[in-house]
Amino acid sequence: MGGSWPEQLVIDRRALTVLEAIVRAAHPQEGCALLIGPIPTGHADHRWRITTAWPCLNVWEPEPERHRRFALDPREQLQAQKWARSRGLSVIGAAHSHPTSAAVPSALDLELAMPPTVLLIASGLHQELRGWWLTETGDGRAAEPLPLASDDEARPGGLGD
Repeated sequence: MGGSWPEQLVIDRRALTVLEAIVRAAHPQEGCALLIGPIPTGHADHRWRITTAWPCLNVWEPEPERHRRFALDPREQLQAQKWARSRGLSVIGAAHSHPTSAAVPSALDLELAMPPTVLLIASGLHQELRGWWLTETGDGRAAEPLPLASDDEARPGGLGD
């Protein structure tokens, strides 16, 4: 994924609308999606863009825990990667919802992630969307806040405005 990390994540309005629909449709379970955009091309690329939110099923087992846990279907991940590559794009991260908690990565979110990666979390409790840059450190995994903006700057950081 290029040689640097993002300083800001820009979300196209259509991708944001799809992400909001995914979260609403999954409620009260955690909804999830993959985030697709142009392949970051090096050190000068500090504003990464999400052009597509690829809906995924939450396949966490056991099913009764899906209100507080999520897992992406590996087959959907492969389909999204093939689709993105065929268009010169890349899967740059994932998104999921926390229906009853803050939009902050949980310990399990950090444990199951494959850094470095982008993670978006939508909080149903606070009606907010927050971005995170997940990395591997000498002490384990870390999540750094990642500023968000919509493509037209009309709805940065909000969910369901």
